[in-house]
Amino acid sequence: MNTTAPNNRLAYLDAVRAFALLLGIVFHASLSFVPVFIGWAVMDVSTSSIVGIFLLISHSFRMELFFLIAGFFSHMTFHRKGSGTFFRSRLTRIAIPFVTGWFILRPLIVSSWVMGGESMRGEVNILSGLNAGFESLGQLPTGLFTGTHLWFLYYLLLVTAIVLAGRAVLSLAPGFYPMVLKRTDALIAWVAGSRLSWLFLSLVTAICLWYMDGWGMDTPDKSLVPHWPVLTVYGGFFILGWLLHRQQGLLEQFARLSKGRIALGVLGIVVTIVLSSYQNDFGHPRLGLIRAGFSFSYALMMWSLVSISIGLFKRFFDKQGKFVRYIADSSYWLYLIHLPVVVWLQIAFAELPFHWLFKLIAISLLTIGISIVLYDLFVRSTLIGKVLNGRRRPKALFGLIQKREAKLESA
Repeated sequence: MNTTAPNNRLAYLDAVRAFALLLGIVFHASLSFVPVFIGWAVMDVSTSSIVGIFLLISHSFRMELFFLIAGFFSHMTFHRKGSGTFFRSRLTRIAIPFVTGWFILRPLIVSSWVMGGESMRGEVNILSGLNAGFESLGQLPTGLFTGTHLWFLYYLLLVTAIVLAGRAVLSLAPGFYPMVLKRTDALIAWVAGSRLSWLFLSLVTAICLWYMDGWGMDTPDKSLVPHWPVLTVYGGFFILGWLLHRQQGLLEQFARLSKGRIALGVLGIVVTIVLSSYQNDFGHPRLGLIRAGFSFSYALMMWSLVSISIGLFKRFFDKQGKFVRYIADSSYWLYLIHLPVVVWLQIAFAELPFHWLFKLIAISLLTIGISIVLYDLFVRSTLIGKVLNGRRRPKALFGLIQKREAKLESA
């Protein structure tokens, strides 16, 4: 049964997607404040163990939330506009930003790592850092399309291709296809409406987490060879979003807020934080059992936070507002462009004698502010905006300034 979501649902889902992407900006902005060196570009003089807890929790669900919403909107677009339009839109809005964005952002990211290393030695040469970044393109094809935060677009393309291929194969058997859909719809209805389904989903996800290179979700940015545990987790959330759109009201059931679900989420978070402290205790006699428990609690935290996030946005952002709509429209651009800006600001703040929380807030707000200004000036009303958002939209911030100036001149 195919359905399309009403407009009031689209408002809060747009906000959810924006939240997932903006949380990613804050996540990356936090990495310089971890009290131990983790291989990030720069390490600040002010650090806190609280940052590690935030990173652990936020990394467990932000991309899973994004992939679920992406699957939901993908199914909507597929059945509203047809397979041809859907295929072209995926190439335009995902493949083009991935390819062109990589060539633009890769040298800037490399340069930020070069400058970050210099800053930890006490000096930064901006010009030599930028030069080293652009010289890195001379190493191609080695490292092509890897080493940036744009890996999520690559996996989004992979998952979309797998879903379309699976759908095409099933459609070759007209008698078998309806039966598969009927049973799948029943399974998704159980997932959305049963508390026990969370435990089942957490168990399946924990198995994938067990095969990650580290504890928790890996970041598959080193190779174009698919990382199958990561692909399975993100693909699972995408497919769930795709199938939730087939039956009206199931997403609300999946995201229903209740004391029991919130309690499970809190339990998952607490246990995950406690067990994470053992991950570097390689001599512990029960490390394998501890990691298994961590994987399950991490998965429970993941599913809980995805569901609770959607439920909270459904409750508080159910109606479309101009500000939320603007942030939702700009969030894709903000996430694409943010990483070099974040690292450059981290370098600028690294040696300043301020509290880490003040720096984190400042870096996050400055990154979002700078990226929004660039969006309003050079993206929103241009061809870039059409590629990213599907159509051009008039400038908002600078449009208001121009209208105010026009009123003052006519007064």
